[in-house]
Amino acid sequence: MIEDHLGQLDQQMADLLAAHHDAVQRLAEVPGLGVDSAQQIIAEVGVTAATFPSPKHLASWMGACPGNEESAGINYSHRCPKGNRQMRRVLNQAANAAVEAKGTIFAIAYRRLVPRLGHAQAIGAIAHRLCRLIWKILHQGIPYEERGPAVSAEAKKVRARKMIRELQSLGYRVEPIAAPSGNPA
Repeated sequence: MIEDHLGQLDQQMADLLAAHHDAVQRLAEVPGLGVDSAQQIIAEVGVTAATFPSPKHLASWMGACPGNEESAGINYSHRCPKGNRQMRRVLNQAANAAVEAKGTIFAIAYRRLVPRLGHAQAIGAIAHRLCRLIWKILHQGIPYEERGPAVSAEAKKVRARKMIRELQSLGYRVEPIAAPSGNPA
């Protein structure tokens, strides 16, 4: 009798996780997030984050956005507002893990921000980026796409072509030089 009820309970729990399995998997692909943290996020904000009309609303609710205490045009505090403490803790842990993953856009952004802001504020900025990304993944149902060094190499090529066209439109004669075989242009 008890075994039957436990079996039914296990089946109901499996059905419940299967309904949200796709969203969990999409979030778990993000560097710094795993299945456990993805499940926690979905439990708090929902499968589609429909409660929040924009990523800014989600970041504000989580407390993962910069503070805005200002008077007469003078900004007095950049301290994060109070928000959902548990979710902010999950985001900060995910941000710390994301900056450790080599070759990710989060690691690149962290290295760019930490000299100017320091470790704590740089992690806060990465947590804010993660929060906005989480909203986009859940709300729009899109998978995570890495925008690390491979994308920046393509961006360099696009920028070079754009600059050549601009110089040609100004009347200069520009011919691109073929890059050596070891270095992509």
